[in-house]
Amino acid sequence: MDALTVCLSVYAAVCLATWLMSVLTREYSWVDRIWSIVPIAYTGIFAGAAGFHDARLNVMCALVTLWGVRLTFNFARKGGYAPGGEDYRWAVLRGRMAPWQFQLFNIFFIVLYQNAILLLIALPCRTALEHRTSFTIADGVLTALFAGFLVGETLADQQQWRFQQAKRADLDAGHEPAARFVTTGLFRFSRHPNFFFEQAQWWVVAGFGVAAARAVPWTVLGALLLTALFVGSTRFTESISVSRYPEYTKYQLRTSAVVPWRPRSLRSDSEAAPRPLA
Repeated sequence: MDALTVCLSVYAAVCLATWLMSVLTREYSWVDRIWSIVPIAYTGIFAGAAGFHDARLNVMCALVTLWGVRLTFNFARKGGYAPGGEDYRWAVLRGRMAPWQFQLFNIFFIVLYQNAILLLIALPCRTALEHRTSFTIADGVLTALFAGFLVGETLADQQQWRFQQAKRADLDAGHEPAARFVTTGLFRFSRHPNFFFEQAQWWVVAGFGVAAARAVPWTVLGALLLTALFVGSTRFTESISVSRYPEYTKYQLRTSAVVPWRPRSLRSDSEAAPRPLA
């Protein structure tokens, strides 16, 4: 079998496994649990198809592996792999749907669509396999950009982790936390800097496909669909945050949604319309 056929077989197996586990456990974060792992397999399959002799494919595989290791560690320390580690947003969504509606949503969106995105974001490796051109300065620039975005996401996740740990310690001690959501560090310039850096890394992976083909191939579709997924996810997440924390509206006014940018100065506390996603 060629590399793409192998990847499609992995996709089918992962879809079946994550759907079965969701039915058996009544938890719906199984795709979340394999999110940082499956793309490593896909990129490794394409690099292996070249005998691990192609510099561009080897670099892409190594970068995605670093991305996956970091994300797996962050997900694990938040309890994502523990029983009951389901994403809180699925519980909110279940409360807004009839059971049969959520089961259809589980099959078509959570399982099939999200797993399809995990395959599609790795397909620039197929472009690189089809166009095995020499490793260029553009590839070097893309490698440096990916590393920078990886560092940025690591910092954002660490800042969020430290805030949540301090908040939990205050609550456990019976004290009111000084803040109910993080607004400092990178979160001063973006409400979701980790989302920004996550997407940026996969646009870089798409860029390797462009560098290989010396044109814009169809495999940039994965990065585009990932961005669309994050837009919807960010809107849903923020709707929950606003319902929990009324002061979050002022944070929306002051701070860019995703793309890091200079904070906006508010003229008065009466400004109350949230800013659109950036």
